[in-house]
This record gives sequence, C-alpha cells and structure tokens, in this order.
Amino acid sequence: MLFYKIHISILFCIFASMPFTTKISVIIPIYNTENYIEKCVDSVLNQTLKEIEIILIDDGSTDNSWPLIQKYNQNTNVKIFKKENGGLSDARNYGILKASGEFLAFVDSDDFIEKNMMQKMYDLAQKHSAEIVLCNLHKVDENGKIKQKLPQISHLPEKIELEKDFTLFGEVSSFACNKIFKKELFSDVKFPLGLHFEDIATIPILLLKSKIIAKTDEFFYNYFERSGSITRNFNRKGLDMFKAIEMVKKEYKMSVFAQNEIQWKRFAIIQGFYSFSAYLARVKDEKLKQEMFAFLKIFLNKEHITKSEILHYKRQNLNYLMSLSLKKMIFYILLLYFPKLIIKE
Repeated sequence: MLFYKIHISILFCIFASMPFTTKISVIIPIYNTENYIEKCVDSVLNQTLKEIEIILIDDGSTDNSWPLIQKYNQNTNVKIFKKENGGLSDARNYGILKASGEFLAFVDSDDFIEKNMMQKMYDLAQKHSAEIVLCNLHKVDENGKIKQKLPQISHLPEKIELEKDFTLFGEVSSFACNKIFKKELFSDVKFPLGLHFEDIATIPILLLKSKIIAKTDEFFYNYFERSGSITRNFNRKGLDMFKAIEMVKKEYKMSVFAQNEIQWKRFAIIQGFYSFSAYLARVKDEKLKQEMFAFLKIFLNKEHITKSEILHYKRQNLNYLMSLSLKKMIFYILLLYFPKLIIKE
C-alpha cells in the first residue's frame, strides 16, 4: 500500500510540473473604460474553459483603468501590460506578440462574453479542425439588456469548407470579437495602424488564409456601443472603408479564390455600399457628406457594381434590402436613385 501511494505521489508531481497548455489567448485592449473593464475581465475569468490566458493591454488610458486592472495581476493566467497610446490595432498587435495560446480571441473592454463561449468555440475548432470559429452577437445597453440580435451565417452548416462553399466571404460580418483564430493565421498578418475600419481590412484576409470555418448559432458575445466611442464619431475617417476594401482586394487577387468574381463583388457591395452608406447617413457636415458620396460613386463605378446588383444582393439567402427596417430601406433607395434628396448641395 505504501509503494502504491508513493507511485501516486510521483505521478501527481509529474503532472503538476507539466507546462500549462494554453488553448486560447484572450486579448483585451483597454483605453479609458473604467466603468466597464471589471465586468469585461470577470466574464473572461469566469469561463468554463480554464486553459486560457488573459492579456490586458492598457493603451495609455488617462482614467482609472490601469489601477483597476492591476488587481488582476494576482491571477496566474492573467498578463498585464501598459503602453503608450497607439490605438486599437496597435494594442491588438502588441497582445498577439505576447500570446502563447493555440487560438487567439479579441474582446473589447466595454463588452462581455457568456461563460461558455471559449469552451464551445474551442470544442468546435477541434471537432472540425477549423482555423476560425464564429458565433452570434447581442447588442446590449449600459445594463447588459439585449437591444438587438446580430445573427451571422445561420443558413450555413456548422462546418464550412471554403473550397467547396465560399459564399460566406460575400456576407460574413468582419467582427474580430465574435471569433477565435488559429494563432498561425497571424504569422504574416497584422491589424493596420491608424485605419478606422481595422477589422474589415483584417478579418477577410484571415478568411482567405483559412480552409475550414466552424460556427455556432448561439449568442455568446455581448456588444455595447457607447455613445462616446469612436464608432459614434462620424467624420472623414469613414473614407477608410475604401482603403480597407482595397487592402483586402490585393490579397484576394493573390489567393486561391481570385477567380471567384461573384463573391468578391458581393463583398464589395455589402462593405462598399451598404456599410459605407450606413456610415454616410450619420455624417452631419453636409460638405463632407458630398465629398464622401463622390468617393462612393467612384468606387461603385470602379468595381462595376450596378444599382440592380445592389438591390438584389442577398445575405443569408434573403434579399438584404428587404430585410431592413422601412426607414433604412427608403434611405438606401433614395441614395441610389434620388441622392439629391439626401446629399444637399
């Protein structure tokens, strides 16, 4: 019996001394989110998946964010860093360099996630040998109450082999936050610095480098759009949309999907027309709105996108325009056919 106990003790010591295998590195850039950061970090700390590391990067906050996150330093699976302000992309790239996980996840510091998100996403990645796994999102208010459901590609199967079905490229939302990514995908890809639509310039390129995508129809990510956040400042940076699309196009033309002109045009329609026009609608400066509309016309002409193609664009097997609210539908139709009613001279 003593001999048996000795062997058990030895085995315990061996396993205890084995290196911790990080399945997912969760990267959280932080900039002046003192009112939200604790809820965010706690939601990641409380994940059912325990083999994760949490990388907190204070990107030059001027509020109380840094003192608040320092208390998490006592957790062995939390890494804390402070750097000069460089923007969201710079902070994410910094976190990628510090990450040791098999997969990477990005959580914004004013959002929070459901406790089983990382476990379910990782399990799907293993089940299907997927390089990227994505889930649905909820848009929530200040109190975490659901305001809007943001389903992604519910019409597609759980496992998507891109060489067999590439339709998701022309419609998937370019959020970084509702996905996990195989770390190797970032070996030669970085989030672009100083670009307003960094996700649109990055996520499609990661898709092009992938072979298998997995997805769940569960709503794991809770997205909070603050009234004072960058997404609410509608200015000339909106023109970065076309820079982002051009960056993706360059990679697309060098990819194995280069001959798939249909999916490229679908991507150009959803991002270049619908997403950009939604931004344009919120620009208050009329002179700037005129300038941005001129860029839109140039883009549509360059990509040979017709009004008919925009009107008949489908997303999740449904006509996208008809799936929108009446107010949005009228806006897009007026912009296409009677722009002078919207763009005042």
